[in-house]
Amino acid sequence: MAGDVSIAYKVLGDGPRDLIIVPGYLGHVELMWEVPSVVHMVERMTTFSRVVMYDKRGGGLSDRVPGVPTLEDRVDDIRAVMDAIGSTSATLVGVSEGAPTAILMATTHPDLVDGLVLYGGLARATWAEDHPWATPRDELLESSRAIQPFLYEGAIAEVMAPSIADVDFAREFYARLQRFSASPSALQQAFEAFLDIDVRDLLPAVTQPTLVLHRRGDRAVNRRAGQYLAEHIPGARYAELEGIDHAIYVGDVDSVIDEVEQFMTGSRRAVEVDRIVTTVMFVDIVGSTRTAAALGDRTWHDLLATTTAALRTQLATHRGREVKTLGDGLMATFDGPARSIRCAKAMIEATAPLGIQLTIGLHTGEVEVTQDDDIAGLAVHLASRIGSAAQAGEVLVSRTVRDLVAGSAIEFEDRGERDFKGIPELWRVYAVST
Repeated sequence: MAGDVSIAYKVLGDGPRDLIIVPGYLGHVELMWEVPSVVHMVERMTTFSRVVMYDKRGGGLSDRVPGVPTLEDRVDDIRAVMDAIGSTSATLVGVSEGAPTAILMATTHPDLVDGLVLYGGLARATWAEDHPWATPRDELLESSRAIQPFLYEGAIAEVMAPSIADVDFAREFYARLQRFSASPSALQQAFEAFLDIDVRDLLPAVTQPTLVLHRRGDRAVNRRAGQYLAEHIPGARYAELEGIDHAIYVGDVDSVIDEVEQFMTGSRRAVEVDRIVTTVMFVDIVGSTRTAAALGDRTWHDLLATTTAALRTQLATHRGREVKTLGDGLMATFDGPARSIRCAKAMIEATAPLGIQLTIGLHTGEVEVTQDDDIAGLAVHLASRIGSAAQAGEVLVSRTVRDLVAGSAIEFEDRGERDFKGIPELWRVYAVST
């Protein structure tokens, strides 16, 4: 509790030092956990720290409050969380507009802060004669009001995560995140309050070791804002990263975590394997052995070639990547779960006139990419098992896929929990109905 205000938080890991993520404009400690790259980011951070995520008062799962909280109120949120978890000192990772809050906390309660990481951050939000790279306040207000009718359609992804803005899941997620974070009026009030932020006078008073991280092509906050922070905080180190995304959990997440790990521990671990989060698809032809025997080898071979060509056409249309063929089926990956579902339905429709019935299984998870561009890992095995459990003409998906496309026009039928061989827990699966 911060006074009489309840602050929602989540603690992960048990590392030797505390790392508190000070959130930016949007946040929701439960909803964020549905994003695979967030899970990956936090899991890596827990290898060298105890990670704390929380929702600012007025947003997410924390109490709604009248008016717009001040930076001092935001500092009270951090102190309340530290008191609740018994933390006496922590490294603050101030993300975007969370950076000014982290700076105020570090300067007013230096005994509670042992280090600062400022990612995509800024000291002042709007243009001034001595701050010429920022956008004028009136222009930002005008833009904000212009997009109000489209607030919950996920267009903010184009600014926060432009590298994946055309992926269905990204827009759907940001639309949900805005809906779950706060009401339209509260979001607008918070944005207008953000425009008044200016903590430049506090920068020389920061005494903690400070790391400033900024992506070179950040579309939300100009990299000059990060350079300014580093230039005016005594002893701060500035690291400019490749990329155009503002969201810390989008793009090359590992490069961000590498810098944070080195800052907190003095070293960074070597990345042994290339791991990505992707949607895995397994496609199989129903009754292929029986059909081959009935048609004869030559006719079956021609039909299989035609079927495979039809499947590849749909993969190309829906931006899928064929990993390999598997006898009379294939395995593919997608950068968006909604796109994989639409591709699967299109595959079934495209092959039906050929007299071919398919079973298709989908799962989204982390996989290892081998040197020959094959993929491996539990997510691959689970997608395969789900495909094997599908009925003829059915697209069967994991609970993860169903959750990631929530809010879309795709509907599902619950097929219950399954105990798949070689998979360590029960998994609920769903059939795509539309």
